[in-house]
Amino acid sequence: MTARAQRARLAVLISGSGTNLQAILNACADGRLPARVVLVVSNRKAAYGLVRARRAGVPTLYFPLKPYREAGRSREEYDADLAARVAEHRPDLIVLAGWMHILSPAFLDRFPNRVINLHPALPGMFPGTHAIERAFEAFRRGEIAHSGCMVHYVVPEVDAGPVIVQAEVPIFPSDTLETFEERMHATEHRIIVKAVARALRAQETTPKRVEQSEEEEKKP
Repeated sequence: MTARAQRARLAVLISGSGTNLQAILNACADGRLPARVVLVVSNRKAAYGLVRARRAGVPTLYFPLKPYREAGRSREEYDADLAARVAEHRPDLIVLAGWMHILSPAFLDRFPNRVINLHPALPGMFPGTHAIERAFEAFRRGEIAHSGCMVHYVVPEVDAGPVIVQAEVPIFPSDTLETFEERMHATEHRIIVKAVARALRAQETTPKRVEQSEEEEKKP
């Protein structure tokens, strides 16, 4: 068996520009990740991440929820059908990298302990959407001194699964939302590569056990 064939298979789910997908693609290409991306899925047709995937020679899948809603079909049906399409590519790990859709057990049960998510907040803080904006406003109100980001295993409760990697991201009094976002995204690009590597190592040693996070990174 060739070294390429032995590399772990990743499926990456996106909804937007795909900068974190690009970080994963780069890490696979330069050997920092012993893996290859075998599928990129988007629920938005115009997501630039699909362009990034095609340029890297990775198969893509546009899989929107809207047709299910228009047909009166449930989110669970959508999730089950999505899981079936993803399973065709035999992923070892599924990475939610800006995927703006909450996955139900209809999807997660198909891939136990094999779905991880990047979230731009620290554990227990700002779950759900617009986390960066909410953290910035909380800082301006004097409620927090910093924010951060994490990669965690996905469970049905939003942004609440066991943490794989987390890192603090400072907010400075001189920051605008844009400068804070840039610092957050730079940190995300680093920790998502580290988290994928850790999740793959966990599968090799204890494939049925969800690992808790290792040491917390303090600086971006």
